[in-house]
Amino acid sequence: MSFKVAIVGRPNVGKSTLFNRLVGQKLALVDDTPGVTRDRRPGEARLADLRFTIIDTAGLEEAAADTLPGRMRAQTEAAIDEADLSLFVIDAKAGLTPADNTLAEMVRRRGKPVVLVANKAEARGSDAGFYDAFTLGLGEPCPISAEHGQGMHDLRDAIVGAIGEERAFPEEEPAEEALSDVMLTKEEADNPEEAAPYDDSKPLRVAIVGRPNAGKSTLINRYLGEERLLTGPEAGITRDSISVEWEWRGRPIKLFDTAGMRRKARVVEKLEKLSVSDALRAIRFAECVVIVFDATIPFEKQDLQIVDLVLREGRAAVLAFNKWDMIEDRQAVLADLREKTDRLLPQARGIRAVPISGERGTGLDKLMQAIADTDKVWNRRISTARLNRWLDHQTVSHPPPAVSGRRLRMKYMTQVKTRPPGFMISCTRPDAVPESYIRYLTNGLRNDFEMPGVPIRIHFRAGENPFEHKRKKKR
Repeated sequence: MSFKVAIVGRPNVGKSTLFNRLVGQKLALVDDTPGVTRDRRPGEARLADLRFTIIDTAGLEEAAADTLPGRMRAQTEAAIDEADLSLFVIDAKAGLTPADNTLAEMVRRRGKPVVLVANKAEARGSDAGFYDAFTLGLGEPCPISAEHGQGMHDLRDAIVGAIGEERAFPEEEPAEEALSDVMLTKEEADNPEEAAPYDDSKPLRVAIVGRPNAGKSTLINRYLGEERLLTGPEAGITRDSISVEWEWRGRPIKLFDTAGMRRKARVVEKLEKLSVSDALRAIRFAECVVIVFDATIPFEKQDLQIVDLVLREGRAAVLAFNKWDMIEDRQAVLADLREKTDRLLPQARGIRAVPISGERGTGLDKLMQAIADTDKVWNRRISTARLNRWLDHQTVSHPPPAVSGRRLRMKYMTQVKTRPPGFMISCTRPDAVPESYIRYLTNGLRNDFEMPGVPIRIHFRAGENPFEHKRKKKR
């Protein structure tokens, strides 16, 4: 990208709507409630022939530094300092407020280029607010409608005029592979016989999920070494799923911070539903998902439901028992957590679990190693010859049960996909295979091929009858 642009302004002037318009996707949550956006969210913007990085920010408010609005303001100021240009958005329909004047003075003191944007200019009675904007001393306002896409060409010209032709259109450089927000697309075709070696340097996408106030944002901040995400003692601070790029041992990692997910019955407000929906999207797009438990109150019902959701989505899962620094008798608690993990999560037998402290930074390297190991298992392929030898041994030691007086025969087995590992078994009467025998085969695959903690899919189908055509002729 050639340059960075920060969208700033007071709450509820349409900053996130403009952000979604420029990136061409509904990435940022939008609601009529003021103060929806809290963290700063980057995105790749396209405006006519311009290509740049856009940063959505929280609404600027005057508040003490130790309050939540004060910490949100600090995040916005960091975005302004990081950006090359600021889009100062006002509500032309509502007109100027004292907060607009205060914030305009703050942006002016930064000494960076500013484009004044008068949003909601399509509304009736917006002319007065548009002309009042001249009093801010930030130049001629650019009237737009972020909701309807009006005035985008004028906004493009204003950005080019403020940033300069050389910055707006730099010489093209060779494109590098980037970690985009569009993650898992259509599964690539797998060669059943040739297992490509696992690439330890390939980019990895990791979503951090869990109940509210489990320490997800603090964990990511500790990895990044900076206060990139908004944190605090209040529960439910994070609303948008924010992605940040990072490197671990030279490997590109994209971390996704998500909103805390409460029990479905307690989620009644529209804004929280949007936040949970965004978190679910992050889970579906990620490759590995870290479920953060509060070690002081682990294995709540909601924790188990989140783990089950991640596994049903087919993601590689790792457990992180956070706030480990608050545990006194650690050996006894660790033994109890291991016993509960095996007993309460039988569908993820062998899942990797790491005690950590996001506040103090302990156990974080072990957590990343567990993520890398789990992703390796998630991508594992087993040759057809090994699978059929294994199937023969399993059916001899524990034959399939007879159903309605007729015994099932397992004929052939192969792996049809990875991410997660999926297997197909050709057998007689595939619809009659009991769930208990499927669990037996699944556990056998986990143990014999060292595939702990990842979802395993087994599908059955009937083999083709070579004499079927003769039967039809007799009829």
